[in-house]
Amino acid sequence: MARGKIQIKKIENQTNRQVTYSKRRNGLFKKAHELTVLCDAKVSILMVSSTQKLHEYISPTITTKQLFDQYQTAVAVDLWNSHYEKMQEHLKKLKEVNRNLRREIRQRMGESLNDLGYGEMVHLIEDMDNSLRLIRDRKYKVIGGQIETSKKKDARQEDPQYGLVENEGDYTSVLGFPNGGPRIIALRLPPNHHPHHHHHHPTLHSGGGASDLTTFALLE
Repeated sequence: MARGKIQIKKIENQTNRQVTYSKRRNGLFKKAHELTVLCDAKVSILMVSSTQKLHEYISPTITTKQLFDQYQTAVAVDLWNSHYEKMQEHLKKLKEVNRNLRREIRQRMGESLNDLGYGEMVHLIEDMDNSLRLIRDRKYKVIGGQIETSKKKDARQEDPQYGLVENEGDYTSVLGFPNGGPRIIALRLPPNHHPHHHHHHPTLHSGGGASDLTTFALLE
């Protein structure tokens, strides 16, 4: 039975399209290899699928670049010239950026200042002041974090009876000096208590049973 003629048009079904592409690509590469062996030809095939996958066949006796070089010689064109010029222009811009950055670094170190006008020097001073302020703020933040971590660690090691308030949402704290010694006092508030909207104070319990008053050592 004669095989029906296939209509040459885009295959809409993606799965069928990929299967057909794979089969015909392999068949084309096989023919290219046969042509290379039988006729001592130099063959190069570059294919990019609809999913942007690159497939290539090149005769074993030559590289892709060598074949392109032969092509340029045969047709008298330069495939790389425009690309090379773009690369040179990009490199020129990068060198200019690098020079400017190096000059700014030297100026911030007090060097290469002769070419600066008054306005530029004022701007440089403002930039350095802003940078120093940011650095100092960060330094104080780091130091503060280290101090707090050290205090908490020391408190646990030296006096285990003092701990941290685990559920800080149920407590408010005040600084006081009960019994002559510095303490941080944590007060447990009643449910739905809003200290900013009420003027009465929570009741403090100091007797037996569950207490709503907890004290913590005030670290120096």
